[in-house]
Amino acid sequence: MVDDGSTDDTAAVAEAWCELAGFRCISLSRNFGKEAALTAGLAAATGDAVVLLDGDLQHSPALIHAMLAQWVAGAEVVYAVRQERSDESRFKQLGSKLFYGLVNSSDRFEVPKDAGDFRLMDRKVVDALMSLPERSRFMKGLYAWVGFRAVALPYTPAPRAEGTTKFNARRLVRLALDGLTAFTTWPLRMVSVVGLLFAVPAFGYGIYVTIDHLLFGNSVSGWTTIVVSLMFFIGIQMISTGIVGEYIARIYEEVKGRPLYVVRREHGKGLETGAP
Repeated sequence: MVDDGSTDDTAAVAEAWCELAGFRCISLSRNFGKEAALTAGLAAATGDAVVLLDGDLQHSPALIHAMLAQWVAGAEVVYAVRQERSDESRFKQLGSKLFYGLVNSSDRFEVPKDAGDFRLMDRKVVDALMSLPERSRFMKGLYAWVGFRAVALPYTPAPRAEGTTKFNARRLVRLALDGLTAFTTWPLRMVSVVGLLFAVPAFGYGIYVTIDHLLFGNSVSGWTTIVVSLMFFIGIQMISTGIVGEYIARIYEEVKGRPLYVVRREHGKGLETGAP
């Protein structure tokens, strides 16, 4: 169990659980985010197979039996896929569809649609994930990047047992940006394409105005047009600079070399050596 800097009684409840054999709790010094908490759990897990699931009981533990059956049959990754999204807003559904379309625009690998962190992974898969040095981690993309034989299991998330989610629209957009900048370069290519699409017509129009002035003596007018055009292209340049800045920010985060998380306290012993 990973306590990602909770502010309620989660740590106390986890400590009680960790008095039982086979349980282990890692309390982080503050909230480092879902990706860091998942990484902390994977680093601490010692089993031949590792299952990730949320603590809000929306990921039903009953599905673990089916995951284990697929693992015994030879699967190295068994991931749960949502059957439907009727409980989500139309905006979130459209955003999810757009995100997967963009992140899967590369033909190198594919991030499964509607698949989350609820999954079983073989030890070799966990070791491969932990060998990746990057700090800006988008786990859904990393699961797909390492590969291995994967099997999908359909499921319907249960209603949240307690509390309300803190994963709001702003954090969702931030996670999507992390995923896009970590696994695709199409935003940078889009900047080049947009620049080319505007530069070529502008250059052609400049030639036309010059020839028209030299041959027919027509004065170059349109002060308002020039100002509006300048404002438009300056806006395009600022957006382009912002896109490049997102990638530079990721580089900055990587070169600082800070740890993904800081552990405040650990409880329990977990699985004993040689335990099934």
